[in-house]
Amino acid sequence: MASMMERIKQFAQSPQGRRATEQVRRAAADPKRREQAQKLLGKLRGKRH
Repeated sequence: MASMMERIKQFAQSPQGRRATEQVRRAAADPKRREQAQKLLGKLRGKRH
């Protein structure tokens, strides 16, 4: 399991990982995207909106 965490850590520190992180941050800041994410999480938890 440690090797998986190390690989994730390396990816997060790479240019690709930084770009992916920035895209996620921008999407999370968008109220419409946030609502979509909350609905999806609700469905995954078994709660229908």
